[in-house]
Amino acid sequence: TRFGGDQPVYINIIRDPVNRFLSNYFFRRFGDWRGEQNHMIRTPSMRQEERYLDINVCILENYPECSNPRLFYIIPYFCGQHPRCREPGEWALERAKLNVNENFLLVGILEELEDVLLLLERFLPHYFKDVLSIYKNPEHRKLGNLTVTVKKTVPSPEAIQILYQRMRYEYEFYYYVKEQFHLLKRKFGLKSHIRKPHPRPEFFIPSPLETEEPIDDEEEDDEKWLEDIYKR
Repeated sequence: TRFGGDQPVYINIIRDPVNRFLSNYFFRRFGDWRGEQNHMIRTPSMRQEERYLDINVCILENYPECSNPRLFYIIPYFCGQHPRCREPGEWALERAKLNVNENFLLVGILEELEDVLLLLERFLPHYFKDVLSIYKNPEHRKLGNLTVTVKKTVPSPEAIQILYQRMRYEYEFYYYVKEQFHLLKRKFGLKSHIRKPHPRPEFFIPSPLETEEPIDDEEEDDEKWLEDIYKR
């Protein structure tokens, strides 16, 4: 807007940081089911010993790909172009939260994608009308299954715990966005059916408490809220 342009409507979706890291780690090496040789095209210079590097070795022996600051990627994106956005810490975390609050119509959670699509259809019907029906279409599901990462394995509990420690700021941001997303769903009366998650293993860092009910003293007209978003 400082150059005289209109503010775009920003939307985004994030996912669990460790899951995102693991998916990227194996996708770079082995690609997905769309083509057996796709990964070779994407990473032609990757040496064989690097391509088949055990994920536990990468994490436990502190290889650059599995250590800070390479694990700090969601916050810098939302933080912006300031040099401090590349430094893992409270400053970048708080600035990322501020940008989400002030500049984004919606930041959803990939683990609750159908709810994200329902809200997008509500907020931007011109672009997302019937999006959930399209998403659930058998032909679309068939194509979507081809994008599953090949040869992905689960690291050891010790390795996952280390990842959680290295990505602690990423998780603070993830849980903050998740809580805001849940508040937004309740605000618009979204009663979706979410599968109950499996109990977390003991080695997982517990998630912060999430707000269970919307804040009563902040009730406002739904359409007025959307108008305010578009004016930002």
